[in-house]
Amino acid sequence: MTGRSVRKAIFPAAGLGTRFLPATKAQPKEMLPLVDKPTIQYGVEEAIASGIEQVIMVTGGGKRAIVDHFDRSLELEHYLEQRGKSDLLHILGEVDDLSNRVDITYIQQKEPLGLGHAVWTARRLVEGEACAVLLADDVILCEERPVLKQLIDAHRTTGATVLAVRRVPRNEVSRFGIIATAGSKGGIHEVVDIVEKPPVGDAPSDLAALGRYVLLPAVFTELDRAEPGAGNEIQLVDAIRRTISRQQVVGVEFEGDYYDTGTVPGYLRANLMLAMKREGLREELAPLLRELLETSPEGLQRSGL
Repeated sequence: MTGRSVRKAIFPAAGLGTRFLPATKAQPKEMLPLVDKPTIQYGVEEAIASGIEQVIMVTGGGKRAIVDHFDRSLELEHYLEQRGKSDLLHILGEVDDLSNRVDITYIQQKEPLGLGHAVWTARRLVEGEACAVLLADDVILCEERPVLKQLIDAHRTTGATVLAVRRVPRNEVSRFGIIATAGSKGGIHEVVDIVEKPPVGDAPSDLAALGRYVLLPAVFTELDRAEPGAGNEIQLVDAIRRTISRQQVVGVEFEGDYYDTGTVPGYLRANLMLAMKREGLREELAPLLRELLETSPEGLQRSGL
């Protein structure tokens, strides 16, 4: 069995972002900047580069900033034009171009009932097609072939629900959904079970499912009748797991640089790592980092390092 093209991508963006309070009291966590653009923009750029035609943003209360970001700001454009700031106008034009290259639709999740519920909220816009899901917290960069494109290609080959997976240290498996496999070929693993955040001793492997999916319609059927699971929320992983007995699920061990921006330490690390890859910023940051590394133990302790 082979799959069709994947045309639509769901972005669950209705979370409250409580780990980042008070910064997220009045702005969505998806709009927190990663160097110089919001985290959600990285995901939209990946979706477009993977051939997605429609982006479905599942938002909640207080998420207007996401809508405004992908819309034109004529007032700001006029301000920059009057002052001859062509470089900044070019940057705005790059953002505007994203919404010209893909249709962006917004739908509201009325209650924060979990990731599975957020995906289910977009069911009518998906219309029974296989679709992608991207979690903005997981920024995955690959210049040669976007990670979502890697998953879509695997779906076309197998016709399966596809998960993005990566090996993680054994002592970190309890932070992720971990897959059990029944063999693999060419970096594509046959998934026979998924265990959500297992204790270290009970993890079936070290392959963690991260924030990219291609879902078959059967997953939405399971979400229709889903009951709350871990954290008293409707879990997407639980719905995927219930389809394994009747439809193929595979995990793609993807290529690319992965950044988890869903925690404060991970977010800070991602900013530093990406800034050090940016010409211009790297030259300014490198001396500061060398200075910190050369600081006396007492100074390091005072600075928290």
